[in-house]
Amino acid sequence: MPSPSTSLATLRPDLAGSLMEFDLDMDRNGFIAAQVLPVFEVAKQSGKFGRIPIEQLLQQRETLRAPGGGYNRGKWTFTTASFATEEHGAEEPVDDKEAEMYAEYFDAELVSAMRARDAVLRNAEKRVADLLFNATTFSGQETALTNEWDDKTNATPVDDVHAAKLAVWDRCGLWPNALVINRRVFLNLRLTDQMRDRIHSSGAGESVLQGRISVAQIAQALDLDFVFVAGSARNSATEGQSISIAPIWSNEYALVCRVATMQDIREPCLGRTMHWGQDGSTIGGTVESYRDETVRSDIVRCRHDVDEKTLYTEAGQLLNNLTT
Repeated sequence: MPSPSTSLATLRPDLAGSLMEFDLDMDRNGFIAAQVLPVFEVAKQSGKFGRIPIEQLLQQRETLRAPGGGYNRGKWTFTTASFATEEHGAEEPVDDKEAEMYAEYFDAELVSAMRARDAVLRNAEKRVADLLFNATTFSGQETALTNEWDDKTNATPVDDVHAAKLAVWDRCGLWPNALVINRRVFLNLRLTDQMRDRIHSSGAGESVLQGRISVAQIAQALDLDFVFVAGSARNSATEGQSISIAPIWSNEYALVCRVATMQDIREPCLGRTMHWGQDGSTIGGTVESYRDETVRSDIVRCRHDVDEKTLYTEAGQLLNNLTT
């Protein structure tokens, strides 16, 4: 548990306790990992499942039967895919003496629980962002834009997303249903002339004024079910160094993809978050505590057991060079 960096004499506990410089709860509202890779509950910590290739599912076959003849018989094979969840967790000690000393300024146990939970969930968000906003994951399935989306006059986001949707369909026969972007890209996107014209032509009227274009309007303009906007940040500096704020999801990428809409592993989709809850894990982080008398502290812990996994990368097209 930390000690104060300055004298407590000037603090005002009557003014609702200590002010936090950053609202962690609000920032977590910008987490989108579990929407892009929806959670699938698994009964075991690791295992295998079958994967029937798309070419076999869509293979055209002869179905005409001649009198006296037999029916055309097909045969198919499948490959195996595997998962193995890993436990992620963080702990925060709440020292008895320090908790009592600073009790009028903040609830030490509550702050510690919030910090532990945030560490677990923010790392999960970063793992998914690093996996999906990644040219290696989508090797050969990446489009570099000519006109960045922060060039509001020349950008062509409607055309760019349309081309990406066609690329996915040509590759695997699936129509994408989602666009994944961060909030800076969203703010640029809704100011582009092409996007404003598309929304205005749909009858939006004054809704195309700056600041009034919503996520739902952009989804409709792009003919997509979902637009996932990541709004979360991280301090990318080494601990102890000057702060360096960076987005968890990069400003340079957007992903057009097919995300799962059902709790059915057979549904073709970009990927899943495999979650194993038999050891007490919950996807949002299980918070628990125990006593450590050797340091006279209560230890607050948060943990979960997950494997963020791409299942069908053919269902995604990565766009890069979005921001100047």
